[in-house]
Amino acid sequence: MAEDGARGPGPLPRLRLDELLEELQVRVGAVRRTRDRLQGLLEAVLSVGQELDLSQVLRRIVEAAVILVDAEYGALGVIGEDRRKLSQFLPVGFSDELRAEIGDLPSGHGLLGELIRHPEPLRLSELAEHPASAGFPPHHPPMHTFVGVPIRVRDDVFGNLYLTQKRGGGDFDDEDVAVLQTLGAAAGVAIENARLYEEVRLRERWLQLSAEFTGSLLSGADEAEVLRLMVDRAREITAADLGVVALLVPGDHLLHEMLALGERAPAHTDVTLPREGTFAGTALAAGELVTSDDIRKDPRITYQPDRWEGLGPAVAVPIGTSEGVRGVLMLARRADHLPFSAAELIPLSGFAGQAALALELADRRRDAEQMSLLEDRDRIARDLHDLAIQRLFATGMTLQSAQRFVQHPEAAERLLRAVDDLDTTIKIIRSTIFGLRERGAPPTGSGLRVRVVRAVEDAAHVLGFTPSLRMEGLIDADVPGPLGDDALAVLGEALTNVARHAHASSADVALVVRGGALTLTVADNGVGIAAESEGHLSGLANLAARAGRRGGTLTAAAQDSGGTLLEWTVPLTSPAQGA
Repeated sequence: MAEDGARGPGPLPRLRLDELLEELQVRVGAVRRTRDRLQGLLEAVLSVGQELDLSQVLRRIVEAAVILVDAEYGALGVIGEDRRKLSQFLPVGFSDELRAEIGDLPSGHGLLGELIRHPEPLRLSELAEHPASAGFPPHHPPMHTFVGVPIRVRDDVFGNLYLTQKRGGGDFDDEDVAVLQTLGAAAGVAIENARLYEEVRLRERWLQLSAEFTGSLLSGADEAEVLRLMVDRAREITAADLGVVALLVPGDHLLHEMLALGERAPAHTDVTLPREGTFAGTALAAGELVTSDDIRKDPRITYQPDRWEGLGPAVAVPIGTSEGVRGVLMLARRADHLPFSAAELIPLSGFAGQAALALELADRRRDAEQMSLLEDRDRIARDLHDLAIQRLFATGMTLQSAQRFVQHPEAAERLLRAVDDLDTTIKIIRSTIFGLRERGAPPTGSGLRVRVVRAVEDAAHVLGFTPSLRMEGLIDADVPGPLGDDALAVLGEALTNVARHAHASSADVALVVRGGALTLTVADNGVGIAAESEGHLSGLANLAARAGRRGGTLTAAAQDSGGTLLEWTVPLTSPAQGA
């Protein structure tokens, strides 16, 4: 018995030692887990801070959060400017197929909106039991445990981190919340840096576009091509799917959408519309940049709202200076895309002002060139009248006075023909002088010369360039009115064909009265008649028929240098004239 009693207490110290060793192992494991978690947090902070692209920063934040708290699913919601719903939602842990089955991403209702309304950490063992929980849509995976924390950029709440389904079936604990708050603080700094970088990059791109735009205009480039450059680059910088330029119609309360690029561009190209009930008119009435989150449903758009079908976020900014407005630049994105951010819009107003100033300077440059051209025409007309006509007249008088000294009949006849030729030459020069002065005067006359000038200038809007024009002979004096009407119709049809089918960058028009006939030629540097469409050929048949009715001809052939040469010739006295 004594021996048994002596041996009884022996195992107790050993048991106590085992317990202490086990406790030590547990604590060592906890220290290791804490070390690993801190190491993971440090790596996450470094990873997030190294990125400058905002979309990549946001993606890395939510991916790091899922790993740090061992969650199956995570998401980052960016709060919109109205501070009531989410403008972006970036989920992690969902396959592309599952996301497609679930459908539209959350916008901030239910439990997700609880953190928008109350930006404080929220931890739940069963999220379905929270009063704000609104349930899940079909095909959504089951979720129970939940933790959410806000992300602040300085003093403003930028968005929220949402994590669900702790792996292993446990709940998220206070340590998880602390880790997420630490990550959120680092994320706020990274987001601010990325936003500042994005703003600087956007401003730089807008400044480059302004310089390119101004330089192109002032170098003499065609205004239509420069406006196309402006719209195309503005779409690129803002990731817009549609860009439209609408210019004011002088003297009318109307707008002309002269250029549109991108999605649904045909619905906005070469369209005249009122200011009331249009997006462009809204910007003009406001006198500043205006936006729309969904232009299809915007109550301000009452004029043909179906033109904006398929589009959503939109912005319109007046193109003008303190001296006046030239038009409106409009940009729009597809309905499922994000609204334009403040960082994207801030430089847009300044760019529109610079564009208006550049257009104004280009107008002044053209006015100066026009004045110089008119001065040259006046000088040429004056020199022709004062020098050439007087010398020709004097020569004719000399020949007439010499005629009586010529006894040979054939020589006398030749002198008479020479005097008549000089008289005809004087008439041609006088007609040329009249034409020069008519082109320099306001186009208020009704003569054929003036009407041809108008037709060529009007065609420039469709062609994208102004054709050159040459006129010879007594056009207003010798061409009957009906024949002049036909010539104008032929000219309009020919220039329309060039615009639609030739893909040309220049064209030359000539109208000549000579030898009892009127000849109209139109030459371009386009693809050539062999490559042009069936519609063009049918148009040529109409022109040939019009020439045939007046006893004339039409020829159209490819030029050796490229492009097409069209020649329409009719006699000045035709069967149609006598009818």
